[in-house]
Amino acid sequence: MYEFEMPFVVDAHLDLSMNAMEWNRDLRLPIQELNRREQGMEDKPDRAKATVTFEELRKGNIGIVVATQIARFVRPDSTLPGWYSAEQAWAQTQGQLAWYKTMEADGHMKMIKTKSDLEQHRAVWSKVTDHSIKPIGYLLSLEGADSLVDISHVEVAYNYGLRAIGPAHYGPGRYANGTDSSGKLNAQGVQLLQEMERLGMILDATHLNDDAFWDAMGRYNGAIWASHNNCRKFVDHNRQFSDEMIKILVEKGAVIGVALDAWMMVPNWVRGISDPKSTNCSMEIMADNIDHICQLAGNVNHVGVGSDLDGAFGREQCPYDLETIADIQKVFGILKRRGYGNADLEKIASQNWLNFMRDALPE
Repeated sequence: MYEFEMPFVVDAHLDLSMNAMEWNRDLRLPIQELNRREQGMEDKPDRAKATVTFEELRKGNIGIVVATQIARFVRPDSTLPGWYSAEQAWAQTQGQLAWYKTMEADGHMKMIKTKSDLEQHRAVWSKVTDHSIKPIGYLLSLEGADSLVDISHVEVAYNYGLRAIGPAHYGPGRYANGTDSSGKLNAQGVQLLQEMERLGMILDATHLNDDAFWDAMGRYNGAIWASHNNCRKFVDHNRQFSDEMIKILVEKGAVIGVALDAWMMVPNWVRGISDPKSTNCSMEIMADNIDHICQLAGNVNHVGVGSDLDGAFGREQCPYDLETIADIQKVFGILKRRGYGNADLEKIASQNWLNFMRDALPE
């Protein structure tokens, strides 16, 4: 199907529970049926343009994902959507957790909390030839810490399986300020990092604004990754990483997941107006971002896939040569044509993330 196909891929950022619980999508359906059911719906711009289902993950040999919980706290005058109390946001994330557990019970997913879980799941995908019966492994991550009512909730979440936290999302947050805002970590944010470090959790640097990013880099001594970020070299916006930010992440042993949201891939994207074809947004740009990170690092050890597909967008706002998440496989053929060897491609597809998880997860 693809000119060069990797047998196992890790995707470090998918909002699966948000799609299920807020978009009301049954991800067990074939992608064609899921999109057929949404024909004529206009409440969200990506209706009938979904790219992610369990079947498509399996078709793309995507055996492990970093799956999110997400619920933002906002004040009543905020232009951003969210919940008016941390307690409401917490309850929303618990509903998302219940969905993950329900999908586990139905055989579609398998939570990865430990090194042992990781190795057992990897063995299943290596030995079982029928992809249709393989569960998708998932490491649970919290995108934006607003829903943590207080610091004691970090350990509560860790105990049910949360392994990574990104302190901020968009705008001002209860612990840190994110995309399109400014300011370092607040006092609660400093406490959050201290508690995460005590528990041995992964800090996700994604969405931290520049001030908070550099503050966190100077404070956190635990494992750090960036689940879904692209390069500011190609799109000059604070959502992307500057070369200096990429270099410090490399120095700290991080892996950076390259994302597939078109506004992060091509400059001057206008939501609802720009389209992937006219802006020439293709999988070649994903390869450009991967290659730039490799050039800055001087090796292929610090980059992987963090697609963010269906993160409140669909085919209207992702590469025009991608129909479903299975088409992530296309980037490996592009990189091979650019001179990347098979061992390099294995690292980018999965080994970098797997090595990171082996180091970061408890026994």
